Amino acid sequence: MTRNNDDKSAISRRNVLRSSAALSVAGLALPGAAQQEGLPNEIRIGGRISGWIGMEPDAIAEERNPTLTLVEGETYTLTWENLDGAGHNFNIESEGGDEQFVSTEIVAGAGTTQTVEFTAQDGMAQYYCGPHPVSMRGDIEFTDAGADGATGAEQPGQYIGQGPTVGLETVAEGSLTTPTSMTVADEDADRRFITDQTGQIYVHGPDGLQEEPFLDVSDQLIEFMDFDERGLLGLAFHPDFAENGRFYIRYSAPLGDDMPEDYDHTFVLAEYQTTGDDNATADPESERRLLELPEPQFNHNSGALAFGPDGYLYVGTGDGGAANDVGLGHVQDWYEANEGGNGQDTEENHLGGILRIDVDGESEGRPYGVPDDNPLVDMGDQLPEYYAWGFRNPWGMSFTSGGELLAADVGQNLIESVNHVRAGGNYSWNVKEGTYCFSTETPNSPPDQCPETTPDDVRGGEELLDPVLEYPHELGAIQSPPDAGGDGGNATGNATENGGAGGEAAADGTRQGGGVVGDQIGVSIIGGYLYEGGQIGGLEGGYVFGDWSLDGESPGTVFVARPPENWQDAGGEDLEDMFLDPPTEDDGDNETAGNETASNETDGNETGGGDGLHPTGEGRANGGDGGGTQESARAGLWPIEQIQLEGEAAQDGRPNGYVYAFGEGADGELYVLTTTTATVEGDGAVHRLVPADGGNGGDGGGMAGGDDAGGNETAGGNETATGNETDG
Repeated sequence: MTRNNDDKSAISRRNVLRSSAALSVAGLALPGAAQQEGLPNEIRIGGRISGWIGMEPDAIAEERNPTLTLVEGETYTLTWENLDGAGHNFNIESEGGDEQFVSTEIVAGAGTTQTVEFTAQDGMAQYYCGPHPVSMRGDIEFTDAGADGATGAEQPGQYIGQGPTVGLETVAEGSLTTPTSMTVADEDADRRFITDQTGQIYVHGPDGLQEEPFLDVSDQLIEFMDFDERGLLGLAFHPDFAENGRFYIRYSAPLGDDMPEDYDHTFVLAEYQTTGDDNATADPESERRLLELPEPQFNHNSGALAFGPDGYLYVGTGDGGAANDVGLGHVQDWYEANEGGNGQDTEENHLGGILRIDVDGESEGRPYGVPDDNPLVDMGDQLPEYYAWGFRNPWGMSFTSGGELLAADVGQNLIESVNHVRAGGNYSWNVKEGTYCFSTETPNSPPDQCPETTPDDVRGGEELLDPVLEYPHELGAIQSPPDAGGDGGNATGNATENGGAGGEAAADGTRQGGGVVGDQIGVSIIGGYLYEGGQIGGLEGGYVFGDWSLDGESPGTVFVARPPENWQDAGGEDLEDMFLDPPTEDDGDNETAGNETASNETDGNETGGGDGLHPTGEGRANGGDGGGTQESARAGLWPIEQIQLEGEAAQDGRPNGYVYAFGEGADGELYVLTTTTATVEGDGAVHRLVPADGGNGGDGGGMAGGDDAGGNETAGGNETATGNETDG
């Protein structure tokens, strides 16, 4: 893969991938402004399972697990309030936990307060809650200056925090080339099914990887290039697989005779069945093609498949490929400021969205049924299979045990993101890339303004929804970190080239006011799963995902994002309780109730007041080409941490290979699928995430028995080779 090396204009945004100030940075720290002087002698914080919340003084207000900056020898009175009714207490310990300085009784009951007095002394390093030592943990730092002093300790701005240490155990290798998915069927057998891009489905069982494939469709695929995004890309088992033996695959076939001759290949969704009652092997002659879509380019093929709790099959589709959602095969949409727009079109083709079909039915000549409650069913000029749209390349799509759909979307040149998908949701591509406005003419420089809704004559008018998490390809794209000063950078929209007046490049390579030139995070997001296993306490309640490669030439990275409490229902009345960095009163006038669509509300991705990149301007657009200000990006994006991997398959905290996919076992434990090269000729492997040696995957201790693990935290691009873009 090659990357676009054009200089990126600086982007100013107050909250991009905000992590708790207590977290150290896994190689991604940004030099920030000097932290405030030592805190006053009276401190107030709140406590809930997802973390401590700063209350007083203002220096720590609303911060999650705020760093307590103290002066050695000073006596402090700390009062904490129980915010959720669970049992909590307050403790202070040394680095590594060898020495305990403070420990109080456990207090339960919402609204209950507890006051502790202590003298700051050398060796104090962290404070935490005993019953919830992973999620409720913050740092203690010392400074020579008191509350009225002139100096303070340097505190880096945070984008990606250091996450828990987790083991990486290889469970399958040898026959695999480029594993693209791993899933299980609802059956009694202990089997995990692994798709290989080259056309095989392998079974991993108690005795390891079976030598003979469960199914081989390699003779039905296109002819591969060295670097390719086509192939066998997805697999899903019918909810009644144990009884009917039916399953579904997504692969790339040669171009059909009835398709445009200048197109590239055929998108195939096919049903297969097994050969016997034991479902041991598939019948290669049983194929029934449900969908055949003409694909104009070789890339942006998605491949994600998943059955929802409703029994319907959800099918991800990319925007047609090439770059920017323009060129051959990309139709013109309603947004005239940008060319192309399969992501915004739901009339001409099925590209750039998530489809929802009934594999047990038929309708109007289709070999599948269309659910009556699909959002576009009653709009005669719309394609009824659509469930959601506005996607570039959904790579990794999963349902939680509670039925919530999370889908990663590979970005163009700047931003990778994950969306909480609801029926009828428009997730903004190519009007926006993540929370940033997008221009097909200047894809490396987001414009100042773009619509926040479609026009009324486009599906009745709908919000353009923001993701729940996002991160930039490199920190050099961000002009100012969250903690680098009052408003986090320029307050008048996008920063000028190289930082402009608000953040000019300094001689040492950093930007004035914070920000670093050139620190790489990744290039292509790989969607994962909400961790719902029980073995790794440091991951409980977190969304585990990754990036294909650090820079297109190096192995990938595994992350965990921390959803706020009740993220599934965000958009309700108590927004400030939903977000780690809640909206201000000034922002509230512009909020919608969670960006509600005509049929469903999204979670926690409100439109509202501005920040550096998304300023509060002179009114918002009513859709179309009105050019409203970028108000949709909100504080409250899920904070992200880099999981520190260890084991023979890891090096320097990251896996040894390119990350292509994640899998979830029947027990809720997660797997990482990798290969050794960026081409279709590597050595593939499947690795299981396991507790780190000597622990359960959480720095500073594991989960206490019986905890509600939801939302717990640790203390602490372009596309993949099957979704990676060659032209940036």
